[in-house]
Amino acid sequence: MFFCQPKFKYILAIKAILHSFEIASSLKVNFHKSKIGTLGISELDLNIFSNTLNCGRTRIPFTYLGITIYGNHRKKEFWNPIILKIQHTLSMWKGRLLSMTEKICLIKSFITTLPLFYFSFFKAPKQVCETIKSIQIKFL
Repeated sequence: MFFCQPKFKYILAIKAILHSFEIASSLKVNFHKSKIGTLGISELDLNIFSNTLNCGRTRIPFTYLGITIYGNHRKKEFWNPIILKIQHTLSMWKGRLLSMTEKICLIKSFITTLPLFYFSFFKAPKQVCETIKSIQIKFL
């Protein structure tokens, strides 16, 4: 994922970086699977950038590594899908008779890992962290 100002010289620089990567690594960048996403530029510029990179176009919101990229990650609403996913997963395990050890193992394996994956991309507000922590405590 690259971020830059919407100027043609930067698009050429990205193309040069990717080409250099191909040469250095002997790997091929599949531009047909790659997409360019923009904010606040004209359709004409988007077409020029897309054609220069020989890739498709995407709009925000889009999914990257399973994370929907959109909105403001500082707001609690941004984190609602993650919180709902945790609650949904716990509701599937709630009715089962699990020992304390099994519950702790479940929390460590899934309920902690999912938020950490998202935290590696975005800094969560304190209120969201407290909500996730309270969900984990209630499950125990």
